Amino acid sequence: MERQWFSTCCVLLLLVLVSCNSSFAAAGAKPLYLKYKDPKQPVGARIKDLVKRMTLEEKIGQMVQIDLTVASSDVMKNYYLGSVLSGGGSVPSPKASAAAWVNTVNGLQKGALSTRLGIPMIYGIDAVHGHNNVYNATIFPHNIGAATAKEVRATGIPYAFAPCIAVCRDPRWGRCYESYSEDHTIVQKMTEIIPGLQGDLPANSRKGVPFVDNGGTKVAACAKHYMGDGGTTKGINENNTVISMNGLMSIHMPAYLNSISKGVATIMVSYSSWNGKKMHANRELVTGFLKDKLKFRGFVISDWQGIDRITSPPHANYSSSITAGVGAGIDMIMVAYNYTELINDMIYQVKNRIIPVSRIDDAVKRILRVKFVMGLFEKPLADLSMVNELGKQEHRDLAREAVRKSLVLLKNGKTADKPLLPLPKKAAKILVAGSHADNLGNQCGGWTITWQGQTGNDLTSGTTILKAVKSAVAPSTQVVYSEQPDASFVKSSKFSYAIVVVGEPPYAETQGDSLNLTIPAAGLTTINNVCGSIKCVVVVISGRPLVIEPYLAKIDALVAAWLPGTEGQGVTDVLFGDYGFTGKLARNWFRSVSQLPMNVGDAHYDPLFPFGFGLTTEPIKS
Repeated sequence: MERQWFSTCCVLLLLVLVSCNSSFAAAGAKPLYLKYKDPKQPVGARIKDLVKRMTLEEKIGQMVQIDLTVASSDVMKNYYLGSVLSGGGSVPSPKASAAAWVNTVNGLQKGALSTRLGIPMIYGIDAVHGHNNVYNATIFPHNIGAATAKEVRATGIPYAFAPCIAVCRDPRWGRCYESYSEDHTIVQKMTEIIPGLQGDLPANSRKGVPFVDNGGTKVAACAKHYMGDGGTTKGINENNTVISMNGLMSIHMPAYLNSISKGVATIMVSYSSWNGKKMHANRELVTGFLKDKLKFRGFVISDWQGIDRITSPPHANYSSSITAGVGAGIDMIMVAYNYTELINDMIYQVKNRIIPVSRIDDAVKRILRVKFVMGLFEKPLADLSMVNELGKQEHRDLAREAVRKSLVLLKNGKTADKPLLPLPKKAAKILVAGSHADNLGNQCGGWTITWQGQTGNDLTSGTTILKAVKSAVAPSTQVVYSEQPDASFVKSSKFSYAIVVVGEPPYAETQGDSLNLTIPAAGLTTINNVCGSIKCVVVVISGRPLVIEPYLAKIDALVAAWLPGTEGQGVTDVLFGDYGFTGKLARNWFRSVSQLPMNVGDAHYDPLFPFGFGLTTEPIKS
């Protein structure tokens, strides 16, 4: 009995001690010190400390990026996922507000933070000409770094898959509008967008080490698509670039050198092949050259389901594609949907020594380096403080400026001594015609709200060229709009002049590949009906040069407007002379597709308008 009493007392004493310890903890006893969570520690020490704590499953989770449509807080938590993305058109809800985006991103982030080690995920998005997935965002004709960074951050997202630094050597390629030029020196200059997105690299930075200003207004950038994507045979998307090593290095590589020297955080691999070898499986160029020789220390990311596309048809031998892609040096896999298959296969391959643990560790260290550098561990959750940056007037003004500076005047008057532009704002009656005159979707092109873009005026907010014309002319000027006027109507209506706006429908990637590069038939009919009867300026809305020589004699003035985005007033700013034309061609304008590919320096170089061409006008003094 005495022994039983003694045992009972011991148990009670133990319970009291446990209870007291719990009370001390609740009262604010010092939590366990974790070096990787200490921002005062050097990044290298934080990486080392965290990696040694991670299980294989946690490491592989960091290497996986899934699409928003399959992401949830539980998925983030259960699979230790390192990243989520919004592909083209992948949104929280149609016309979601900036606040709705913030809440969606934060909800997923809370799932990541609830894991054992609390490693934040990084959310990425295709913001390739402004924050183009998001309703009400400013859509630029080309990426303008600082403003894009602010609009992306306004939605709680810290990572943009931009810039595309492809050198488009053949306009038949459906991604040519994502390339700045056929000339690598211009593409190199445009890498200045990287400090616009990420912030200016500190003076004492080590070459190859990623840098993202952690003040909360900048985003991690992504130079893409490594490399040779713009040099494929006949411009066929994701196809084969046939070129010598010297040609590859002298044309397609230079902008990557600039990007790395500016601290770019990530580099995306190209779907394309180089001399028959898929870039997603090219260890020589991804690990040997990019990582080992150039000392790039950020992370290398696959393109959308890029591992799948190592084989033809895609996903045919997925396990071997994983071996090849991860072995080539890809650190983060944009798997999009089938993440459990990827994770299980990678775990199997590491456990069976097919993929070495050292390769996994290299990938994880690179991903963590970017996350530490950009301050994600200290501030993983976004707030609503920047929601008013989305579609801000200051950004729309900047986009409008970019439009007017990028327009190229190719012809001005049937003879040089009788220019048509600038147009008079005061006229009795003017005609605005064409499929692209009152169509915001056509004006913005692909990668706008959805992946392929869409025609029409209800996809987002902005100003069409027709609307811009109506606000630019004098109150007394009658503006008549007819999308496809017939010739007799044009001849009988006594118009002072006409503005014809035609071009390509929206497209992205392979859907934009074209072997004929013609303006759709309706547009050509409009040019013939209008320009055959009255003085006309033709504004071409397109992602690249198109066949125009057969119609040039009828046209009084010709303007290449590219894909101007949401701010149509930038077009009328120069048509009516508030500003002068200053733009120059960043790629030559061919005569016939039979000449392609044709670039400066080629023996058969004989363009309709040469690289660097562009007429100028003086602004009208008001």
